[in-house]
Amino acid sequence: MTRKIKYILTLLLAMVITDLAAQNSQVMYYMNLPQNHLLNPAMRPSNKVYIGLPALSGINLNINNNFINFSDVFMPGKTGDSVITFLHPDNDINDFIDKISDKNSIQPQAAVQLFGLGFSAGKNYVFLDINDRIEGNLVIPGDIFKLALLGNESFVGDRIDLSSLRGDVKYYRELGVGFSRDITSRLRIGVKAKVLKGIATASIVNRSLAIAVNDDYSHILDADMTVNISAPMRVYMDADHNIDSLVFDDKRFDETSSIIDFAMGRQNTGFGIDIGATFDVTEKLVVSAAITDLGYIKWKKDLTNLNAESQFTFSGLNITDAVNGTKTFDELGQEIMDSLKNSFKLSDSKNPFTTYLPAGLTLGGSYNLTKSVSLGVLSYSRFIGKQIRESLTLSANVNFGNAFSTSVSYTAANKRFDNLGLGLAFRPGIFQFYILSDRIPVMWNKIKTDGGTIPLPVSWNTIHLRFGMNLVFGNKIKKKDDKPMVIIEENAEKK
Repeated sequence: MTRKIKYILTLLLAMVITDLAAQNSQVMYYMNLPQNHLLNPAMRPSNKVYIGLPALSGINLNINNNFINFSDVFMPGKTGDSVITFLHPDNDINDFIDKISDKNSIQPQAAVQLFGLGFSAGKNYVFLDINDRIEGNLVIPGDIFKLALLGNESFVGDRIDLSSLRGDVKYYRELGVGFSRDITSRLRIGVKAKVLKGIATASIVNRSLAIAVNDDYSHILDADMTVNISAPMRVYMDADHNIDSLVFDDKRFDETSSIIDFAMGRQNTGFGIDIGATFDVTEKLVVSAAITDLGYIKWKKDLTNLNAESQFTFSGLNITDAVNGTKTFDELGQEIMDSLKNSFKLSDSKNPFTTYLPAGLTLGGSYNLTKSVSLGVLSYSRFIGKQIRESLTLSANVNFGNAFSTSVSYTAANKRFDNLGLGLAFRPGIFQFYILSDRIPVMWNKIKTDGGTIPLPVSWNTIHLRFGMNLVFGNKIKKKDDKPMVIIEENAEKK
């Protein structure tokens, strides 16, 4: 296998297995951190004031998919001291195909906290967040993998339904203001309202998509779908009104006002809301619930609507042709791009469209063994269109105020049941440092290269990493018996 193909396989691995995501950390939920209100706006830290500085206070990355992991793509070779890929001749490709689901999900996302502020105001805790977020979702029907890896021979005479194919990616800025308050001595609620400013997006509206394989191994694509884009780009067409090329519109930023307009997402506006509550069942048992990211963005700027409502025929595409040397990856990629370009017609209108945030539902419960040690359980469900992604986390937590906080967790998610997590936060003075990871791979393989060895996890399809630094003030924790003592003294004075 050539060096070029190895590089391409590595790139495909990075795209499919290690997509970045901004799903908030489950291990953070029961730690004493100001960022807790991102998961449940009813939660608040023990300090009276916190300030989050741009980028320093929150960088959030997550890696996940729901169908394969590293051990399915890279595996030990026959010699035992080498690693081969799933496309290697020594490997049975059907073992990889068996791992593919009917609907295979990839969710590329990322987030950076630009500013954060939280402070006590009487009985309320008020907080402000400004975050840059990139969120995406791609669902690939399993038959696409089978068609690409096994060829079209087994599909001759069949019509492959690809109507479940969908995808979207959006880059937006979130400006949120919220508060939490004790309604009773046991019940606390929190709400955060968010203004969303869309910067760029692309989304697929799939009304109908199917491929029929003919007896001569050619393919007929029957498509009725739209790709909506809001981004500074231009679409150039050929004489037949087919797409010739997509080019970034650098003239869009000739003026400073245009740059600011794009960066602030002034004409792409949406709204969102987070709602949460905590309830003390007893002095030791606390339950909580939250709904987050209920919202939408209306896109009105830099619009492009690409429509495909036609049938067209193209030759069969087989990725194994590139692996065995029949075709180069460049040739195969060019065939795919030519087929896609011939399928789309540019609409005359530039219609506004709406995208929705993937909402999250969090249910939690914790039991306090002591004042500083607790056990927790947390269920998180994410609703992305018609798809639901779920995870369940068990944790052991230690909190000595916000001077030191740690959590060790176990998470079942993405068809994996060996995900360990660890969170650590400590505060020297007014500086609070923290680092969290929900998915820590336990077993590793090594790939031999000319320059040495590269460690790769054996079973890994999800990882989360969050780290940052907060400025925290008013860190003294009031003792529970402080208030009754004051009441007794006041009553004594009255007498």
